[in-house]
Amino acid sequence: MSFFKQVGNAMMMAARAHAEWEIDVSHTILRSRKRLFVLGLFLLPAIIGSIAFADQIGEAMPKLLGGKEAYTPAFYTTGIFIASILIGICAGLITGGIGAGGGFVIAPALMSAGIKGILAVGTDLFHIFAKAIMGSVIHKKLGNISVPLAVIFLIGSIIGATTGGIINRVLYEINPVLSDAFITIVYVIMLGGLGFYALGDYFKARKSSDSDSGGAHGGKSEGTDMGNLPKKLQSINIPPMITFDQGIVPGGRQISAIFLVMSGALVGLTAAIMGVGGGFLTFPIFVYVLGVSSLTTVGTDILQIVFTAGYASISQYAIYGFIFYTLAMGMLLGSLIGIQVGALVTKVVKGITIRGFYALAVLGGFVNRFFALPKKLADLDIISLPQSVASILNIIGSWAFFIIVGTFAIWVIGTFFMNLKTLKGE
Repeated sequence: MSFFKQVGNAMMMAARAHAEWEIDVSHTILRSRKRLFVLGLFLLPAIIGSIAFADQIGEAMPKLLGGKEAYTPAFYTTGIFIASILIGICAGLITGGIGAGGGFVIAPALMSAGIKGILAVGTDLFHIFAKAIMGSVIHKKLGNISVPLAVIFLIGSIIGATTGGIINRVLYEINPVLSDAFITIVYVIMLGGLGFYALGDYFKARKSSDSDSGGAHGGKSEGTDMGNLPKKLQSINIPPMITFDQGIVPGGRQISAIFLVMSGALVGLTAAIMGVGGGFLTFPIFVYVLGVSSLTTVGTDILQIVFTAGYASISQYAIYGFIFYTLAMGMLLGSLIGIQVGALVTKVVKGITIRGFYALAVLGGFVNRFFALPKKLADLDIISLPQSVASILNIIGSWAFFIIVGTFAIWVIGTFFMNLKTLKGE
């Protein structure tokens, strides 16, 4: 039980660390006229294409990307572009309002909207990469980054991202339904673990007296203390040894490059398979497994998100036609708006309340994928299930997910407008 508790705590810390990056990037983009202009240039083709040239783009895209018609989405319409903005807003509201990554709901939402799983993954990765490039805040954190640590870690992440991309593409070549089932199973495991831990964390927080408004976000200390696992790994002398944290711990610390490569490979593999950028795994791995200080971890995390998401989205998905650019730009626009509104609402709402909503939102994604799985397994003849029953389960999962996330979004936006005078005063 202690092991699962530690894993759940690490995942929650990871979600919060990734949310801090998302919020920082959102502020950087929206407070710069130059970046807003670049955002407009990104969005213009998507808007024009989705409104005026939907049919023509739908016909031309297979020739432009990958040359395989099966890889393109089923439709290019104004409706799906608007849906992508709404999905982005919901994910942004979760990220900004709860201080924990809302990107977990994007791929399930896209798949529920009729987008193929591999396309949802590639599109989500590209959306993260575009956001990272436009709102790059690396220069603010470079003082705390260890370049050798980052470079060795990125070698592993490239290996992992390549492997993850190949796995997804090979499964899709075998059978698109098999690809969807695989991605769905990964999300069921990840969202189930995180969601049930978050729900337990919420009930535990309700019993305690500490329910201040900042509780949902959670801060990070320098993180100079290490557990037993990091101490053991750092004591293993397998050359080459990488030195880091020289400015934080006298003499710095050392760890074998092989552990950095393995960690990077895991982050890259997860990013390429799930389409979440990998940032949510970097923080717990660095702090709890490798023994890197939180200050150094933040800078390295930002750097790896840019390179891992960029490499995976372009080399593993874009050149094969697995990115729906209209959706990516819609999600980018929506998430920037949602993050700002969500972050403002935290000033007038207790942290314990939105912590409960986060648990429900993640569990909503879990229920969505869990109920979608029987139909996919039945289509693959792995289980025997009447199509009518499988379809009903799929519908229940979709409705449950959108009702939960939609209710949260309406509540946050309503709270924002009802407290507009108070927020203006602050």
